[in-house]
Amino acid sequence: MVAQGFLLIASFLLVLFLLAKPLGTVLARMIANVGLPGVSRVENALFRTAGIDPGEMNWRQYLLAILLLNLVGLAVLFAMLMLQGMLPLNPQQLPGLSWHLALNTAASFVSNTNWQSYAGETTLSYFSQMAGLTVQNFLSAASGIAVVFALIRAFSRKSVTTLGNAWVDLTRITLWVLLPVSLVIALFFIQQGALQNFLPATPFTSLEGVKQLLPMGPVASQEAIKMLGTNGGGFFNANSAHPFENPTALTNLVQMLAIFLIPAALCFAFGETVGDRRQGRAILWTMTLIFILCAALVMWAEWHGNPHLMQLGADSAINMEGKESRFGILVSSLYAVVTTAASCGAVNAMHDSFTALGGMIPMWLMQIGEVVFGGVGSGLYGMLLFVLLAVFIAGLMIGRTPEYLGKKIDVREMKLTALAILVTPALVLLGTALALMTEAGRSGIYNPGIHGFSEVLYAVSSAANNNGSAFAGLSANSPFWNCLLAFCMLVGRFGVIIPVMAIAGSLVSKKIQPATSGTLPTHGALFIGLLIGTVLLVGALTFIPALALGPVAEHLSLR
Repeated sequence: MVAQGFLLIASFLLVLFLLAKPLGTVLARMIANVGLPGVSRVENALFRTAGIDPGEMNWRQYLLAILLLNLVGLAVLFAMLMLQGMLPLNPQQLPGLSWHLALNTAASFVSNTNWQSYAGETTLSYFSQMAGLTVQNFLSAASGIAVVFALIRAFSRKSVTTLGNAWVDLTRITLWVLLPVSLVIALFFIQQGALQNFLPATPFTSLEGVKQLLPMGPVASQEAIKMLGTNGGGFFNANSAHPFENPTALTNLVQMLAIFLIPAALCFAFGETVGDRRQGRAILWTMTLIFILCAALVMWAEWHGNPHLMQLGADSAINMEGKESRFGILVSSLYAVVTTAASCGAVNAMHDSFTALGGMIPMWLMQIGEVVFGGVGSGLYGMLLFVLLAVFIAGLMIGRTPEYLGKKIDVREMKLTALAILVTPALVLLGTALALMTEAGRSGIYNPGIHGFSEVLYAVSSAANNNGSAFAGLSANSPFWNCLLAFCMLVGRFGVIIPVMAIAGSLVSKKIQPATSGTLPTHGALFIGLLIGTVLLVGALTFIPALALGPVAEHLSLR
């Protein structure tokens, strides 16, 4: 098992890095405002048609553009879901959603969370899935990438006040990265057997003589951007465990690669843009080492299974509960770590059925801010916040003013960094406490005791950190839960973006100081270890008490 597990992880990472490196070069050109060959005329025509001034913006203007785009998207999607019954492409004649479910779903897809309190095939029309959810999958992913573009420019530029143009960045990211790559992935999914049609649900009779409806719909197109944009919302309630979304072992591999592709490519792009590729590789190594450790732990936990089953024989101890036999233990475990390390809620197995420790690792990966590769854009700017914190800690230890890439890190940047890092832990802990203290929150818990607490903690962690996966076993489609999770999703997304943009605005105007003998190297093994320690320490200090009440207590109770 050990050899198979590490061979699986190593082969996955090898293919990932081979694909991410050239994409990183493309992204670096976009960050440097160097247009791609042969597309300038198309871009200029689009900007003229849309009335976009391609002039550069300061951080406030850039932030306002991002917030305005997402606010309009929230309002349009909310109205679309409420009025679904009167809109076209609705062969099942599905009615509009309740106000609280429409609000939750709109907040979910605008914030790149894709939490689903509904079953997609029985709740949403094809029009809502395509014109509503899929469009927001593109826009929310582009927003995250645009924010990290601005932050990278802040590190690479000196003595200026502008960070690029948000509308130009959003257009280029969507047209030249998200759209073409999604098209290729969607065509591959169709070739492998994923659905892509507008047919109504097809009746059929099972081998047992039971009459059922076979769901249809435009699945592959949504599936592609769901993975590439680290969105995660499934067309079907079973998500990527459904054979119409994830037909084969090959599509399963491509889905995992698509989730990590842009986050890994942005690390390469960061190194190229700041003029020192070692800086990007240091961040990539940090993410990779934490990822390998977490994947190995989940594989070990799931392979050993529930100790009580060991009394029935060694084979019975292997935990296949909630997993697809097409993928097995190791691949399902790897997928769970990939989707929670990134800000993607796609699942090909039910995390609720994992062992206590096997379910704790995905939960903890979300709780640290999903910075181990993380979401498109959000993963890198989240990890850069930890880089600033690690540099500050190192500066305190050696008695020097902290600096990173020649930019001095002052009190203002550290206050904003602390605020951005603490937003999501505050939402998780306070949201969990509120749910457990109120009757409306407790009424959704179907599994009492330790595991019920873990389900609540997982749900709020997933929402606040914009993941979207669920432990299941929690009835979250109620006014209380829909409103609580919608609030956590929006604040967890934009409560981090706002201080990140403020940090970018502060850093971009600073001069780049030349390195001296006293400058802390931020590209070697020592700094990688310090950065890993910082991420682990913040995660441990913040969430160990809550985890001890849930998955840790559940694990110990089995012993």
